[in-house]
Amino acid sequence: MNTRRDFLQKMGASALMLQLSSVITFANTPNQIEQPYDGKVLRVAIMGLGGYATRVAEAMKACTKAKLVGVISGTPSKVKDWQMKYKIAEKNCYNYDTFDQVKNNPDIDAIYVITPNALHHSHVIRVAKAGKHVICEKPMALNTKEGQEMIDACKKAKVRLLVGYRMHFEPQTLEVIRMRNAGDFGKIMFFQGQCGFKIGDPKQWRLNKALAGGGSMMDIGIYAINGARYMVGEEPVWVTAQETKTNPAIFKEGVDETIQFQLGFPSGAVASCLSSYNINHLDRFYVSGDKGFAEMQPSTGYGPIKGRTHKGELTQPITTHQTTQMDKMATIIFEDDKPVVPVDGEEGLKDLRIIEAIYQAVKTGEKVKLTA
Repeated sequence: MNTRRDFLQKMGASALMLQLSSVITFANTPNQIEQPYDGKVLRVAIMGLGGYATRVAEAMKACTKAKLVGVISGTPSKVKDWQMKYKIAEKNCYNYDTFDQVKNNPDIDAIYVITPNALHHSHVIRVAKAGKHVICEKPMALNTKEGQEMIDACKKAKVRLLVGYRMHFEPQTLEVIRMRNAGDFGKIMFFQGQCGFKIGDPKQWRLNKALAGGGSMMDIGIYAINGARYMVGEEPVWVTAQETKTNPAIFKEGVDETIQFQLGFPSGAVASCLSSYNINHLDRFYVSGDKGFAEMQPSTGYGPIKGRTHKGELTQPITTHQTTQMDKMATIIFEDDKPVVPVDGEEGLKDLRIIEAIYQAVKTGEKVKLTA
């Protein structure tokens, strides 16, 4: 006759075997335990403590190769808040008048410039002169002249200039590029890029031409430009474009509301794109070849990115874009890593050249040829 003691002993033995089985299974599963990173860590100060800077700072908490160590802001209260929240040393805090002194601070390797577009040029050049590597949000500058001056300043100072192209490290995006390079789509014939949302506060700097340099094109249209280039795998040779403006009270002179633009590539592939500050639910890329296709929707939002091809759904891991970006940028700076899609100043300059051509095409109504 089974006693309560027998039952408990059997249950205890079963539980022990289950635990041992779990341990053995875990021990024999590859890549379950990653070795801690013990290499050089990129120590970063963020300049401009707005909404996107906060997103970057939060994402950097999970970085293994990059660390937030400093801040630069013209608002003292923000500096104090960030000091407490991210445990930033007083000696690593600067304002826009004093940040040139960072040249004497060996505890900061790089500065991430996340200020309004019109300030990128002067801020990046000052950071370069201080001898620090620069990460600059896109668009890199207001025009190609500024962009080239920024590149030249960083080369002269022998520091890196990287642009915050977070999508260049996103796993599903990289899988589409890999498939294209492998010939899975065949000859690329067509790309479509749609980027848009209804802008909020009409008083924000993004609707101020002096600070933004334009409107939707500078902010989100650049995603379609950049996406066309990395998904087609070529540089465009001509541009046509048309602007629609329905609310000139908000979208004043020089601030574009909606622009449709078309790109032509050397192979004969064409792209049809839309950038808008007045149309919601636009975040889609589509590329078509004579053997297959890829669609990404959402394509450039903060996540999760979702993609599919003629072979089925993409199943690459979902990542926090800015975490991956900052870790990868650390390897670019310290190890001279070469990303699949570049994120250097020359890459940023290519997009600026196309943006200038788009604005010219809007103004003239003519096809604008692009030269390298």
